[in-house]
Formats: sequence, C-alpha cells, structure tokens
Amino acid sequence: MRYPAAETAEKHRRILEEASRLFREKGFSGVSVSEIMKATGLTHGPFYNHFDSKEELMAESVLHGFKNTLDGLHATEGTAKGRAEYVKRYLSAAHRDAPGAGCTMAGLASEIRHESQVRGPFSDRLKAVIEAVATHFPWPSKRSARGDAIRMTASMVGAMILARAVEDERFSDEILSEVRKGLV
Repeated sequence: MRYPAAETAEKHRRILEEASRLFREKGFSGVSVSEIMKATGLTHGPFYNHFDSKEELMAESVLHGFKNTLDGLHATEGTAKGRAEYVKRYLSAAHRDAPGAGCTMAGLASEIRHESQVRGPFSDRLKAVIEAVATHFPWPSKRSARGDAIRMTASMVGAMILARAVEDERFSDEILSEVRKGLV
C-alpha cells in the first residue's frame, strides 16, 4: 500500500529526528535500527522504504543535525554580543547535560572518524559551519575571520566533549567556564 507523499515525508522526518537524537545520546553503535523505529512509533519493516542501510541513516542524521546547528547559528544576532551569547549557550551545563538535543559535532565527532560513509557529509557540513561562523559574526579582521571561526568552533566542541567525559561535575563546569572566558 502506498502512502501519500506528505505522510511518507513526515515519517522520514520523524525517523531522522529520532535517529539524530539517539545517535547523539548513545553513539552510532549504541543504538539499533529497531530502537530508532520504535522511538518513531513505527515498526522495523518500513525502515528500508526510507533508507538503504543504517550507514545511510547515519549520514543523513548528521546532515540533519548540522542543519539544526546552522539554523541556530543564523537565528543568533550577528554581532559581538550575539557571538558571546552563542558561546555561552553552547558552553552551558544545559547543553552538556542534554547530548541528544545538543550539537552533532560534540556528540559524534570521535565516532565519525570510524565511519567512512559519514566522514564526507560531516566534513562538508563542518566547513559550512566554519564559513557561517566566519561570516555571520564580526571579527577583528576579515583576513583572520576563518581562522578565528575554526579556533572558536574547535574550542567549543572540544570543551563540550571533555566536559561530558569527566566524572567530576565541578571540573566539568570549570572546563566549560574557562573555555567560555577565553572566547567571549
């Protein structure tokens, strides 16, 4: 039985949303296709109507996560104050404590290096984020904007990864705070 295109598109969107969230929470190997489909309220069977493989879903979910990152970036005021607010929001305990709702880069970067089908889409979108950060916010020099954007992004993502990895919450808060101070 064929479903209307709008219904099929909505199911596809739900699968991407849940996969993206679950992958950020548990990692690629920590979640099965069955778990993803259950989270969407669908059975396992229809998965292959939407994706050829889990790896294809992984790649699309990374693209989906980066779209959310770019949307959030563009929704932020393109001023020095906006940049400071963006950094503070990113390097927050709320973001640290909700990886499923957080940044794809911080949630999955360390795993993506092992996933050849995902590395290309990740690389392309990371370049897009760097370009957006470089052009959206003001920088001391247009010549250094790209380098400044790379340093800011790498510092934020690295800080989030480390803050989530340590078992000492005070130390985790200190990591976020110190990197925040260095960027704003």
